[in-house]
Amino acid sequence: MVKTGLVVRSYSGYYYVDCEGMMVTCKVKGHMKQKRFSLYTGDRVELELNGEGKTGEGMIVSVLPRKNCLQRPTVANLDLLVITLALASPDFSFLIMDKLLALAAAADVPAVIVLTKADLVTAAQAEEIASVYRNIGYEVFAVSSKTGQGIDALRERLSGKVTAFGGPSGVGKSSTLNAIQPGVMRTTGEISSKISRGRHTTRYTELVPFNGGYLADTPGFGNVLMDNMEPEELPGCFPEFRQYEGTCKFSPCSHTHEPVCGVKEAAEAGKIFPSRYVSYVTILQELKENKERNRK
Repeated sequence: MVKTGLVVRSYSGYYYVDCEGMMVTCKVKGHMKQKRFSLYTGDRVELELNGEGKTGEGMIVSVLPRKNCLQRPTVANLDLLVITLALASPDFSFLIMDKLLALAAAADVPAVIVLTKADLVTAAQAEEIASVYRNIGYEVFAVSSKTGQGIDALRERLSGKVTAFGGPSGVGKSSTLNAIQPGVMRTTGEISSKISRGRHTTRYTELVPFNGGYLADTPGFGNVLMDNMEPEELPGCFPEFRQYEGTCKFSPCSHTHEPVCGVKEAAEAGKIFPSRYVSYVTILQELKENKERNRK
């Protein structure tokens, strides 16, 4: 009998599937291996149970259609991506935040921003950063796993959702998850005093049941790679550009060197936050360099 389930973890060629409340250890059916396929944590799959389900083992026979798929961290069918950066220790990076927001937008995954370690800054300092993103339509939570600030509101927001936490190492992803549901994630690492980065405490993506949905901690990364994005996709990943693109003389417009550009004019007039436009130009140049490298 074919059943459906959710891949909650994959490791060394094995897939661990939540099938009607039973955890089934699966491998992939031979016919799937004969053609190209991808199978990620978060995928909904069809599987055949071995021994009428008594062994807790089975074979995945097909992957059901995805509504979205994030490549880094790699996870499918997300309701939300919680982009997590610290307000301090390490210092907040507008560029990293904007790269992660662009990746979420390109993958069609709704993003929520969580600013951790709110106890290390003043409320005014936290709001100065949060307002940049609230004003362009993102939900922002300033939280502290030590004081509990913002944790209840965040817990309620994630209830019933399939959610992944993504961000660099050492910013407090796992600590925040443990504050939302104590013990839900592994012991967190400490910031390296020499390089101001956290040790990579999470090695793979895993979904954990939570309040009618699932939570995922994801492997930390210090360098956000955008290898799969084309330069032409980037303007669509900055939602505040849309209201100004209609006055651009050229279409498509890169919003950088063109003589008549509504986005560039808005940035010069302060209608677009300076940090956002600087991030856009920086990311666009990176994408162009990646594309040129790939041609060689």
